Amino acid sequence: MEGRIAVPKYSRIFRRFLISYIVILIIPSIAGYMSYRTAISVTQSISIENKVTQLQKSQEILERRIAEVESFTRQLALNQDLSLLLSENLVDEKANVYGIWKITRDIKAYSQTNDFLKHFYIYLRNFNVIITPGNAYFRPEHYYQTSRYANLTLEEWKSSILDKTHRSEMLPLSPFINNGVQTSVITFMQSLPLDSFNDTSPAMVVTVIDEQTINGVLSGLRDPDGGWTYISDAQGRTLSLQGIKQQEIDQLSSDSRLDKKKMSQFYADDLVITIRSDSSGWVYRAGIPRHNLMENANKIKYITWSVTGVALLIGLIVGFLLSYRNTAPITKLLGVMKEQFGKDATLGRNEYDFLQGNISHIITNNKRLESELNRQLPLIRDAFLKRLIAGEFQSREEIISAAAQADTGLSMNAGYTGILQINGYSGMDSVEILNELNAARLILKQFLLESGSPLNVQMTDVGSDRIVAIFTAVEQDELEEIRKEDIEGLMNTLAESAFSEYRITITAAISDPFSSIVEVSRSYEQARQAWEYAVYMNRKGIVWFSDTQIESNTYYYPIDVELRLISTIRAGDIHEAERIVQSIIEQNTRNRELSMEMKHQFIGELKGTLLKLLDQKALMESPLFEKIKDRIIGIQTQDGIEIISREISDIIVAMCEVISSKKSDIHIKTVKQINEFIAEMYSDPDLNLYRIAEKVERPEKYISQLFKEVTGTNLSDHLEKVRMDHAAVLLKRNEFNVDEIATHVGYNSSHSFRRAFKRVMGVSPTSFRQSAE
Repeated sequence: MEGRIAVPKYSRIFRRFLISYIVILIIPSIAGYMSYRTAISVTQSISIENKVTQLQKSQEILERRIAEVESFTRQLALNQDLSLLLSENLVDEKANVYGIWKITRDIKAYSQTNDFLKHFYIYLRNFNVIITPGNAYFRPEHYYQTSRYANLTLEEWKSSILDKTHRSEMLPLSPFINNGVQTSVITFMQSLPLDSFNDTSPAMVVTVIDEQTINGVLSGLRDPDGGWTYISDAQGRTLSLQGIKQQEIDQLSSDSRLDKKKMSQFYADDLVITIRSDSSGWVYRAGIPRHNLMENANKIKYITWSVTGVALLIGLIVGFLLSYRNTAPITKLLGVMKEQFGKDATLGRNEYDFLQGNISHIITNNKRLESELNRQLPLIRDAFLKRLIAGEFQSREEIISAAAQADTGLSMNAGYTGILQINGYSGMDSVEILNELNAARLILKQFLLESGSPLNVQMTDVGSDRIVAIFTAVEQDELEEIRKEDIEGLMNTLAESAFSEYRITITAAISDPFSSIVEVSRSYEQARQAWEYAVYMNRKGIVWFSDTQIESNTYYYPIDVELRLISTIRAGDIHEAERIVQSIIEQNTRNRELSMEMKHQFIGELKGTLLKLLDQKALMESPLFEKIKDRIIGIQTQDGIEIISREISDIIVAMCEVISSKKSDIHIKTVKQINEFIAEMYSDPDLNLYRIAEKVERPEKYISQLFKEVTGTNLSDHLEKVRMDHAAVLLKRNEFNVDEIATHVGYNSSHSFRRAFKRVMGVSPTSFRQSAE
C-alpha cells in the first residue's frame, strides 16, 4: 500500500517523464508525415513517367516492326525469280509452276522468323494466282474460302485490294476469318513493282497482321486488373483496340474535356497518355486506372499509416511503462530519503535538488567509510596471513584472489617461512611487559621492511613475543630462487642491529623451502617444529628445520595433502604430482625417523591413494588399467625408500599420461567437430563463436582456448582463413563478381570481405583474380 500512496504524491515526476516521451514520439512522426507526403508525390510522378516511357518504347517497337514489313515488300521487289514471273504470261493457259513453287519455298522462311509476317500473300495478276508461304492458290476464290474479311464479299475483296494499285497503304482494323477462326486484323498493302502508276499493278503483296500480335507489343502498358490501349492512323481509323470498346473510344475522342495535345492527363478515373508518331502520324493512346497507377503509392500510404499508428500506440505504451519504471526508483528513493532525513525535510525547488543534496551527503559519508576501510587494511592483511599459515585456503586461485583483496603484494613463488622469537620474556604478562613486547615487534617489523634486502617479507603476529615471516622473491625475473645464505644474512643483520640498538635478542626458526604458495601452511608447521625444538634445546640464533631431526612415532600425510595429490593427478599435471609425492617422502625421511611399522603404514597410505585414483573413467577404460593396478599392489613396503619413491613416480607418470591422452583425444575430437561444422556452415553470415559452442555443447571460452591449444590458431582466424580459401577458388573460376562471392562465403558486407581478403591473402580480390587469370 505504501508504493501505491507514493506514486500520486510524486506524480508530477511521472507526468514530466511521460510528456517528454510523447514529445519525442511526435517530432519524428511529423518528420515521417512530411517524408510520406513527399514520397507519395514522387511515387506518382515516377509512375506517370514510367507509363509514358513504356508507351514510347511500345511505339518505337511497333513502328520498327511495321518498318520490317515494309522492308520485306522491298526485298520482294528485288527478288529476281519474282521479277521473272511478273514478266511472263500464260502459255496455252499454263503457268510457270516451277517458278511459282520456288517463290513459295523462298518466302516461307519470312513467316517463320517474324510474327508480323506470319500471314501474308502475293497476288500475281498475269497468272491470277495467290502465293502464300509454302502454298499457291491458282484461283483467288480458293484462298478466299480459307482466309477472308468478314465485312467484304469476294467481289469487294477483289476490287478493293487485288485490282487496285497500293503504295504502302494500311487497311484499318477489320474483322477477319482465318480457317474458321474469327479475329481482327490490320492489312498492309504494297503493289509490285514499286514504281507502278497504273490503276492496276502486275502484282500485290498483302500482309495481314493480327490484332493480338500488335497487342503483344503493347502488353507492358496494361496491368492484369485494368487498363486499355488504342492505336489509330493519321485519318483516325482504328488500327488496334485492347481493353476498351469502339463506342467508348468514339466518346472519348469527341469529349472536349480531353485535351488532345497533352501527353498525360487524368480523364474520369483513368490516366490517359497520348503520343503521336512523327513519321506515320499514328496516334498511340493508353489508359491506366488511377488505382493501378497509384498502387505503389497506396502501398506506401497503407504501410506508413499502419506502421505509424502501431508505432505511436506502442510508443505510448512503452513511454507509459518507461515513465513508470524510471519514476518508480526516484519515488522510492525520495521516500527512503524522507524517512532517513526526516518527514519534514524540504524538497527545495524540485525533487532533484532534494536528492542531489542528500546524495552529496551520502557520498561524503562514503568517502569517510572508504578512509576507514583503508585504515583497517593492515588488519585485513594480517587476517589473510593468519588464514594462509593455518592452511584454510583450498586452492592457489583462492589464495591469489584473497591476496589481491588484501593488497599484500605477496609473491606467488617459492620461499621460506620463519618464526622470530623475542627472548627473555617467557612467562611475563604484565601490562608494562606487553607494551614493551609490542614495541619490540614493531621495531623488528620496521627493520625487515627497511632492510633493503632483495626479499619480499610478509609478517603477522602469532603471540605477544613471536612474529611469523614469509620470505619470497620480490621479482621472479630478478630472483627466481631464494638462497639460504640470503635469509641467514638478513637474520644475522637483524639480530645484531636489534641487540646493539635496543638490547633485543631473538631466535629465528626457519622452515625448509616451499615451492608453491599453497605449501605455506606446511612450511609454517616446519618452522613451528623448529621453534619448539629451539625452545626445548634452548638454542639461540638461527635454527633450520632441516637441522631438527626428531624421531617420530607418527608419519606425515595430512588429509589436505592427499586431496591435493588426488586432484593434481586427475588434472594430469605430472610435475606437480611428482613434487607433492617427493615433498611427502622428504617430510617422512629427512625430518623424521620412522619406525618400520610407521614406514609400512605410510607406504600403505600412499598405495591406498593411488588405488583410489583407479576409479577414474579414463583409467578404467585404458588397456593399461590392470598393469597399473598390479604395479600399485606390487609395491613392497620393505624395499628401500628410493626404490619405492621411483616406482610411485613411474606409476604417477603412467596415470597422468593416460589421463592426458584421454583428454587429448577428446580435445582432438572436439576440434575435428569444430572444423567439420565450420567447413559445412562457413557461408552462413551468422556463424559465430556462440553457434559453434552450441554445436559442440561446450562453453564459448572453453572452445576458444581449446582450439588455440590444439591447433595453435585462434578460432576466429581459422574461420576467416576457411572463408578466404573458398573465396580464392571462386575468384579463380571467374563465375561471380566480388559482391556475389562475398555473399557466398558468409559476408553481408562486400567492404568487410575485401578488407578480410587483403588481410589474409595480402592482395585485394580484384588483384588476386587478375593474377590468377
